[in-house]
Amino acid sequence: MKYNNFFKEYSNSIFKLLNQVDTNLIDLAIELIKKKIKSGNTIYIIGNGGSASIASHVSVDFAKVAKIKSSTFNNSNLITCFANDYGYENWVKEAIKSYCLKNDLLILISSSGKSPNIINAARYCSGENIDLITFSGFKKDNELSTFGNVNFHVDSENYNLIEMTHHIILVSLVDIFSQKILL
Repeated sequence: MKYNNFFKEYSNSIFKLLNQVDTNLIDLAIELIKKKIKSGNTIYIIGNGGSASIASHVSVDFAKVAKIKSSTFNNSNLITCFANDYGYENWVKEAIKSYCLKNDLLILISSSGKSPNIINAARYCSGENIDLITFSGFKKDNELSTFGNVNFHVDSENYNLIEMTHHIILVSLVDIFSQKILL
């Protein structure tokens, strides 16, 4: 069993990163989501690559499991159309302009915290006073982490560890609502 040690170290790395999460941010995120639910707004979750997959999974879980209106922009027609017309670095911002209402909540995910399309979307949300939760990694002072009402940062430079930690945090938010823990 030559891979046992790798797996144990890997899972311990994720556990350590999760234990570094500021749980006050969980409370702030829950309060922001509750505010959006009460006013009938939608939660949009957006990322690139693996983060787009996380966004899709969590968006479906918010809608199906927690009964919270949620969506994502992981439609190839939407992405290619908006990227073609506005440039890849602006497609998310333009999709937000077309699909989101001012009182909706955006959750933007970028492992590096420096994806241009996610940064431009965050900058737009900030300028329009659209509530925003961000998820990032790598450098603590990355650009994405300067825009959100709530900013989750994972202190790692390993994409998979960052993405798994983001995923677990987001799924825990879903479960807090689905299990009615917040009563």
